[in-house]
Amino acid sequence: MSLPPSISSRAAGRAAEDLALSFLQSQGLTLIARNQLFRGGELDLIMRDGQQLVFIEVRQRTNARFGGALASVHRQKQRRIGHASRCWLLKTGWKTLPVCRFDVVGLDATGQISWVKAAFCLSDF
Repeated sequence: MSLPPSISSRAAGRAAEDLALSFLQSQGLTLIARNQLFRGGELDLIMRDGQQLVFIEVRQRTNARFGGALASVHRQKQRRIGHASRCWLLKTGWKTLPVCRFDVVGLDATGQISWVKAAFCLSDF
């Protein structure tokens, strides 16, 4: 399944998230929330995989010139996602920290999906 060739970057991002969501649901994950915005960060998808709460960053790149979609989730981006996840947990009233995982889903220009489970963890920074 590929992305439409000439759409805005916002629409392309939404289409990539839709493809990633469908893929992850087909793998047994359950959607909790999407596109949660916080000062300094955004959470693309929040899902449940069994007993784990999974924060998923979706990245789409039209070429791999700078390392592709997965390589674009650098340390600063990971910190922002970590900060946003803490904000989301506080906002939604979690009293204790659940078992969390941070995954990255990358899509190339053809719609090929790469899923990296536990791509990083909060203790990394």
